[in-house]
Amino acid sequence: MNTIQEGSFLTLHYRLTGPDGADVINTFADKPATLSLGAGQLAPAMEQRLVGLPEGTRQAFDLPSGEAFGERNPALLQRVKLALLHDLGDPDVQYNVGDVVQFPTPDGQGAYAGVVREIGGDWLLFDFNHPLAGLPVRFEVHVLGVL
Repeated sequence: MNTIQEGSFLTLHYRLTGPDGADVINTFADKPATLSLGAGQLAPAMEQRLVGLPEGTRQAFDLPSGEAFGERNPALLQRVKLALLHDLGDPDVQYNVGDVVQFPTPDGQGAYAGVVREIGGDWLLFDFNHPLAGLPVRFEVHVLGVL
């Protein structure tokens, strides 16, 4: 029976829930996930919990506040001028608190998201923290295959 090591290629079902118990991600009712351990597809704290588990394992882990996605960082709350948003995107877009907005990375090769937290006269306050930053999470897995 194979056990999970750094660099293992995995097939597994997993569920991630926030402190309210609601599913954030749940593959149990659909196709299993495939990933390479250490490639950054899961948070490092979750990957660490998988190392050493044998194929066939079903297990749940409770990760304390901030361990899975870090603590909330107040520096990741940023005001962005509406004029800049209109220059970068559709000038007719209306923004609302709670909207998730995608921003291009400086190299233009990727994107990152921010959540609108506040709307000012000519600016929006975005929160670029991970939505689960600073919160406890539960990580459940069923390891189907290890290569």
